[in-house]
Amino acid sequence: MNFTLHEAIEILERTPVTLETFLSGLSKEWLDCHEGDGTWNAVQVVDHLIEGEKQNWIPRLKMILQEGESMVFPVFDRHSHLKGRDVENLEEKFKEFAALRFENIKELKELLAHYENAFDRTGLHPAFGKVTARQLISTWVVHDLTHLSQVVRVFSKRYGEDVGPWKEYLGVLNQR
Repeated sequence: MNFTLHEAIEILERTPVTLETFLSGLSKEWLDCHEGDGTWNAVQVVDHLIEGEKQNWIPRLKMILQEGESMVFPVFDRHSHLKGRDVENLEEKFKEFAALRFENIKELKELLAHYENAFDRTGLHPAFGKVTARQLISTWVVHDLTHLSQVVRVFSKRYGEDVGPWKEYLGVLNQR
């Protein structure tokens, strides 16, 4: 196992800043591009990450630590961010994401400090059954990395045909 809390936090702390640095000031063409029907653009990814901060990670960790396996996690609607978040501008979304993430990391540290063997405690996921706090936190980190990768992949594919024969050497263009 490779998981350590301080390394997980290193990634979790950087995701809001990474997205803001990468996406701020980009043209609408970059921000709106996606891979086709039913896929997300960069702004929708930020919205999804915000919803996860509100509804997923810390609420589920609290259930693991406080309820154990006595209750199943509520289902997380992975598409809830597609319903009506377009009123804010992207800079406001970055601020909201950063503030939520800051508070969630603070709460993560506080929660884990209060429970003995916290990482090995278990809860019940609605699809997977028994999961550990360690798995949940590890998933939170990999979830961030997945969406960072997604944004890069989508942007890369926007120029996929334009690179001509170099496509053969650009692995990001051959992913889905």
